[in-house]
Amino acid sequence: MQELWKLVASPRHLLVFETAARHGSFTRAAREMNVQQPAVSAAIKQLEEALGTALFTRAHRSVTLTPAGERLYTDVSGAFARVLDSARTLATRHAGNRVTLSASTAFAHYWMVPRLAGFHAANPDTDLRLQTSDREPDIDAEGLSLAIRRGNGNWPGCDAALIAPEVIAPIAAPRVMAAAINLRSIATLGNQPLIHLEEPVRDRPTWADFFRHWQAPYAEPHGGLRLNDYALVLQATMAGEGFALGWRHTTAFLVQQGLLAERADWAWETGAGFYLVWSNGAPLSAEALAARDWLIAHAQA
Repeated sequence: MQELWKLVASPRHLLVFETAARHGSFTRAAREMNVQQPAVSAAIKQLEEALGTALFTRAHRSVTLTPAGERLYTDVSGAFARVLDSARTLATRHAGNRVTLSASTAFAHYWMVPRLAGFHAANPDTDLRLQTSDREPDIDAEGLSLAIRRGNGNWPGCDAALIAPEVIAPIAAPRVMAAAINLRSIATLGNQPLIHLEEPVRDRPTWADFFRHWQAPYAEPHGGLRLNDYALVLQATMAGEGFALGWRHTTAFLVQQGLLAERADWAWETGAGFYLVWSNGAPLSAEALAARDWLIAHAQA
């Protein structure tokens, strides 16, 4: 190997040579390698001087390989192809422990993050990647391992397991809840400042749906705080901006920690649920299977 470096001066010269020979052009080789064309010409010249033979015949707008260049290109391109195959294999094996979980920002932050320490303790070799999205994920199109979706558990091409039933109850900061001394019925809740979730893509129940379920009068207010991400809704609620709809699977920890208060007696079970979803068209890796089973077990717990 030491003799090789003496002959070619730099391994980079072989990379430049292969690229130029493949394109039949120093200019196109420079473009692929993101360098200037004189840098390619200089590298080829240094390689030719080190080997003591011309590798290219130069024309005005193109270059062609000499017989010596043809021989070197055959060996170099074959060697690079074998190196590329090995690198791809190693990269694939390394990525095998990577598990991508797609979910809303609120689910990732308030459901998954509090459980991360336990997950990593149980799955120390799994590289879990949380990917947030403002729409329901497409498992196959996005190349995801796992995803969280709201619905009835039936999606074409997917298997699913229930993470949490959809239970919605009014929530507020404890001081806001305590100050609402006239909050004696659901009808009077409409007199409180309400925080509205208006997601641009996802379909989510609204305050109007909540009051309709309880057959309580409700007039859509012209004002009020309106946010397009549920994580922002929770932040505003904890900051004391008013009452919000609380999806219990994301607010449970916040209520336990005293950051939010919930009117549990006004909880609404919508019949929908939040499901862990994965493709049934491609097998999950061992790490993804372990992550799936861990998430299901902890959701049930």
